[in-house]
Amino acid sequence: MLDNLSLIKTYQYLLIILAFLLPLTVFGANLIIFIICIIWFFSGDYKSKFKQITSNKFIIASIVFFSLHVVGLIWTEDLEWGLHISRKMWYFLILLPVLYTIVRKDYIKLYISAFLLAITITEVASYLVWFEIIEPFKNATVRNPTPFMSHISYNPILAFAIYLVLHEVFFNKNLKNLYLYLYIFFAISMSINMFITGGRAGQVIFFVMLSILIFQFFDKQRFKALIYICIAVPGIFFISYLTSDIFNERVDQAIYEVRTFSETKGFDVKRSSHTSVGARLNFTVNSWQVIKDNLLIGVGTGDFPNEYNKINEINSPRLPETTNPHNMYILILMQLGFIGLISMMGLFYYQIKLSLRAPNKFIKDVGITLPILFLIIMLSDSYLLGHYTTLLYVFFSSFLYKDFEKN
Repeated sequence: MLDNLSLIKTYQYLLIILAFLLPLTVFGANLIIFIICIIWFFSGDYKSKFKQITSNKFIIASIVFFSLHVVGLIWTEDLEWGLHISRKMWYFLILLPVLYTIVRKDYIKLYISAFLLAITITEVASYLVWFEIIEPFKNATVRNPTPFMSHISYNPILAFAIYLVLHEVFFNKNLKNLYLYLYIFFAISMSINMFITGGRAGQVIFFVMLSILIFQFFDKQRFKALIYICIAVPGIFFISYLTSDIFNERVDQAIYEVRTFSETKGFDVKRSSHTSVGARLNFTVNSWQVIKDNLLIGVGTGDFPNEYNKINEINSPRLPETTNPHNMYILILMQLGFIGLISMMGLFYYQIKLSLRAPNKFIKDVGITLPILFLIIMLSDSYLLGHYTTLLYVFFSSFLYKDFEKN
């Protein structure tokens, strides 16, 4: 068995590898996670681990959030689907508490550096596909070059990476000129990459992230921050709109679908039934009818597909069925009701609360930004169910909200 010092170092090497593999490969990341969990469960010192876990309200909220999914199996009719959903939420019961107990303050910069190195690789691969230097592979096309994951996951993760880089540019006064220029170049190239790919949720939080960063930079000078936001956000938006075909088309498409839905109080089936924004609007309207009748505890962890498809058959039979409303709030409300929603929001409440008393500016700023970004992107998809975005959320949460002095 490894001694304590060797165990700590082993964990740190594995965490650095996990940070690197996070945006690159599902299998690789899951393999490292499996190794970490096996070592953790057989390494003893359970009393100390339990004490760390139970001393942090965010970690407790995470376990409660998972547990409600298990409780929701009691009144679900589709137990098989309920178990499927519960298994996808295991990050909140096991992985987050495990990572929380093994992360170390001195290695945070290495975790982030490994993550940013992997993002660099994804960005380079994206440009190589876009310029047609290499053949598209995996998820990528020349028009939408996101090879390692779909644009739904890629753009939000890219936006968060841009935030981390720009935070160094704006706030790290110890950056040498060479690193400063590299970071600026990296931030610009990633920002361009953001608008040659098709993830609208990521593009939205790119602008949100930029606004948050400007507020953080000017601190208490809020009026000055607003002026810069009013210049930067519209400026970048219109430059991207005029220069990127895919961004231009997806913005126009979204505006058209929202206007059509509003004017017709529903769908233009012939033209919009299979488009992403229109489908999401229809999912929300139909789901809300079920939610109103099951507001407190929902329909059960496994019953979203059945209940949604019933109401869809009545309201919009020509439109597709779904197992996911592409909105985390709607999914939780439908499955677990108001109690489930309160539990999920508790995660973000404690994240922000813990961040406000963080020991340094970096942890405080990033700790506040991460939940805000997720609170926004969850309006457009179930981002706490997908592998890449959930792992990003869990991995960064494991050290951003840890009181290292207390532990």
